[in-house]
Amino acid sequence: MANTYLLTDASKRYLCRYYRTLDEMVQGVTTARLTQSISHNFVVQMIPHHRAAVQISEDLLEVSDSRTLRLLARRIIDRQNQCVARMEAALPACTQLATPQMDLRLYQRRTDLILREMFAAMGAAPEGNRLDAVFLRQMLPHHEGAVRMARNALRYEVCLELAPILRSIIDGQCGEAGQMRALLRRMGCPGR
Repeated sequence: MANTYLLTDASKRYLCRYYRTLDEMVQGVTTARLTQSISHNFVVQMIPHHRAAVQISEDLLEVSDSRTLRLLARRIIDRQNQCVARMEAALPACTQLATPQMDLRLYQRRTDLILREMFAAMGAAPEGNRLDAVFLRQMLPHHEGAVRMARNALRYEVCLELAPILRSIIDGQCGEAGQMRALLRRMGCPGR
């Protein structure tokens, strides 16, 4: 009798790429050059976060036949790339807005907690051969982390260019996360 718990070669390839992308995201986020500006710090930590979503979504496109998942992955790629471009354009102005030291400490403490929880949840996402479900369980904590980071930043003064980007992250990724949860329920995979 065959062991149904063995990962297929396709699953192994996808997961190896995923963990490499996750490691690169963690490295990019945790080694970002932080300054005395919440606005700057948010941008330089969110850019590698968004780039990871693009890579993970591109990897899904190579293995998924699901029209719904492919549309979702393409939407994630488009939105995250657009957001990266907007953040890169806003970065010079964002860097100029210095943050009071107490606000900076409180912001960064909460951000560090959000990041640790997100990294752990993404790293602990269940593995398996149902790669559509695997992808959704990986991307849910990614999106939830971005929403929490954006909400945290909005608790403080941020540069004018960043505020609409933060609201866009919250709106877009909350919507996508809701869609992901609904897809998981339809697949019979509730929760993470």
